[in-house]
Amino acid sequence: MRFLGLVGAAALLAGCAQSYQPIVDLKGVDPARYQQDLAECRHYAEEVSPAGEAATGGAAGALLGGALGAIAGAFGGSAGSGAALGAGIGGVSGGASGGLGGAAGQRQVIDNCLLHRGYAVLR
Repeated sequence: MRFLGLVGAAALLAGCAQSYQPIVDLKGVDPARYQQDLAECRHYAEEVSPAGEAATGGAAGALLGGALGAIAGAFGGSAGSGAALGAGIGGVSGGASGGLGGAAGQRQVIDNCLLHRGYAVLR
């Protein structure tokens, strides 16, 4: 259940490319051309999916957490509950990490795209 909530939250990050506003030195730059280039770069950034990264990270985290929880639980007496707890913790942390990484990836694509078009991206 937590994993589904996390994926939903990561889906909200999917709009990050459209709202990200890089800091660019616009001295001597045609504002209309910059807005057109920024829109095109944002379009490219949409190919990086924060929701997909969150789902992948969450699944991997749940698998790893479940395995570690089962191992720890086997030594403590309850492998089943250890696995469930480990899977939950791993899924949430892996999903959060994946979603944030996907959003950062979108920002990086926009910055790189603008740099390659000759803009001075300050951050």
